[in-house]
Amino acid sequence: MELSEFEVKRIEKLFGDFCDKRVPGHWRDKIRVEFRVRGDSVELFESRPLHNDPDSWISTRIARFKKSARNGLWNLYCAGRDAQWQRYAASTPQRDIEALLRIVEQDTIGAFWG
Repeated sequence: MELSEFEVKRIEKLFGDFCDKRVPGHWRDKIRVEFRVRGDSVELFESRPLHNDPDSWISTRIARFKKSARNGLWNLYCAGRDAQWQRYAASTPQRDIEALLRIVEQDTIGAFWG
């Protein structure tokens, strides 16, 4: 289920502000926290330039937020060791994606930021 235009605009503002606060402007040529909205999900990732080719960037997945078509609740996923998304067991589905973004920001067990 695609997100509504209103939801996408709200997510772009929320995640844009989050990413801007996460990395100070003077560091953005070395590291960026970015997001993308696809269908019913939002992916948060960290990007850095390759050490041997600073014009090429590589991204590492941080978190995925997926809205359930069945109940309209957001679920939070973290990147597993096998490069697959796995449900973040320390959270419950939420009506508001902002609550899950706060969990990622706080990262009390190091599942997102290491």
